[in-house]
Amino acid sequence: MVEATLFDAFDGGGEDLFFARIAEAIESNGYCILPVGMPEEVVLPLARQAEQAAAAFTTAKVGRGESATKNKFVRRDKIAWIDGDTEAERRWMAWTERLRIYLNRRLMLGLFSYESHFAHYQCGDFYRKHYDAFKGESNRILSTVLYLNSGWTSEDGGELEIFDADNHSLTKVTPLLGTLVIFLSEEFPHEVLLAQRDRYSIAGWFRLNQSVAGRIDPQR
Repeated sequence: MVEATLFDAFDGGGEDLFFARIAEAIESNGYCILPVGMPEEVVLPLARQAEQAAAAFTTAKVGRGESATKNKFVRRDKIAWIDGDTEAERRWMAWTERLRIYLNRRLMLGLFSYESHFAHYQCGDFYRKHYDAFKGESNRILSTVLYLNSGWTSEDGGELEIFDADNHSLTKVTPLLGTLVIFLSEEFPHEVLLAQRDRYSIAGWFRLNQSVAGRIDPQR
């Protein structure tokens, strides 16, 4: 596990150092946790937007494309996809694009695109243990989670628990404002534990392009 603190510059040398820490952790461990890793000027507008728009979020589904279904026994969060409609979203999308380019250059992952959505867990919500991708069957390569919650304590629950391939717990992540988690989508089952208060985050995935023979690979 690699940890980092809030870096001074969103652009330039500070950002390159931050990206390098992410790449080193992925290469050596397959995942990284960066407590308070993101700059406030990026995180705070996203947090405000999530809280203000939460009433309009829709119930999340399990699966993708036409096979996606709602299942309250698996997950109970509500989501809103990020499409660049606000300045906060555009800044986030620009940052993830720079990270995509850096990781491709450094690790040669062939990442083609990035998709993400806001997630809102109310008191009593959870997401049971799952993979974001299954070996050889998905184009999601790297999963990301950015947390948007101020003053989170252990009593508030809602931690992200990450497991290894043998289902041994590796770590639990407190969903505190500015914390960033990145991991290989096919390698690490994980779950969101029961939240005891409103919990906001951005979940996202760096993807490959598997559109073939005129069939467009669905992103959602």
